[in-house]
Amino acid sequence: MNVHCFVTDTRNPQIRGHQIGATWAAQIRQTVELYLDFFNQVGVPRAQVQAIGEASLQALQGWCPSLAEEIVATAEGAGVPLWQLASLNARTEILAVMPASTEGECSTAVFAPNGALPPRTIQTWDWHDSLVPNGLILQLTTAGGMTVKLFTEFGMLGKIGVNSAGLGLHFNILHHASDNGSAGVPVHAIARRILEEATCIDEAIALARSARVSASTVLTVFSRDDSSPRAVSIEMSPAFTAVVRPDAGGWITHTNHFLDLELSLGERTPDASTTYARFDHVNAALRNMASGKLSRRADAMCGEAGEDAPICFHPDLSMPATERWETLLTIGIDTENSVLEYAAGNPKQLARNGYLRF
Repeated sequence: MNVHCFVTDTRNPQIRGHQIGATWAAQIRQTVELYLDFFNQVGVPRAQVQAIGEASLQALQGWCPSLAEEIVATAEGAGVPLWQLASLNARTEILAVMPASTEGECSTAVFAPNGALPPRTIQTWDWHDSLVPNGLILQLTTAGGMTVKLFTEFGMLGKIGVNSAGLGLHFNILHHASDNGSAGVPVHAIARRILEEATCIDEAIALARSARVSASTVLTVFSRDDSSPRAVSIEMSPAFTAVVRPDAGGWITHTNHFLDLELSLGERTPDASTTYARFDHVNAALRNMASGKLSRRADAMCGEAGEDAPICFHPDLSMPATERWETLLTIGIDTENSVLEYAAGNPKQLARNGYLRF
């Protein structure tokens, strides 16, 4: 995956959308085409893709009009039919109508004990290598004047990021028995709005709870402020939204299964998934993952297994593209300076080759 960077300082979502769409039209059109083909390959009819995309955009319009306006403007700027870009932003909502994959995506660890030191975080982003030849690191200015820096796929509103209030966010997909095709607010849009508006943990929780969702996801949010709690995982599902707090040492970890006891009763991730092995692996490595330097956290996250650790995905080219997974990005968030630290590839590659700061 090639990672590109873009900075926009307009506070107007329509102007921002046109800027992003026009500047990155080729990448956005490519991403849309890849996802539409992917939906077809996994058996979601085109008419259903369009219906969920359009209805999710309508749900977003009711929940956060400015983000819906940005999608409309981005589609116009990129020359993409609006329903197609809406469907891209609702990709998790569309996939919620399918049986849960035997794999998940992403392993996250956040160390945020009370005290003067800022949180230390790291996440892998694992996804289908064929869908994301390019990724985007975006810096924007909100209507209220905050700066947001985030990583996302081209054409999508958001995913992982940090704002100038010192609030950071990691993103992991989940699967619950209550997931359905009713086209709720896109979970990627919820992540984006939290980054645009929340200045503390309680505000992030309130924003997440205010959205009706049709697909499950966990947003792990954390703050540079020495608050209580300083970090939580917000597990969202159509059934309800739960908040998971750190352990006594200040650690909070997540892969792709529910940790809330009540929500876990509706767990839809198959036992064959590596989510449980990855979760155990990360928790076993925590003792060495509290370093202030991302490369050391990344190396410790892999441990002695290196790139053979269960948190590192390598695409099996003998498998269909819809069943191939790769660790496309490793990212940490510096909330003290509101900076993203990242490298394309798995944590061991980051530890060996270094990383970029944005």
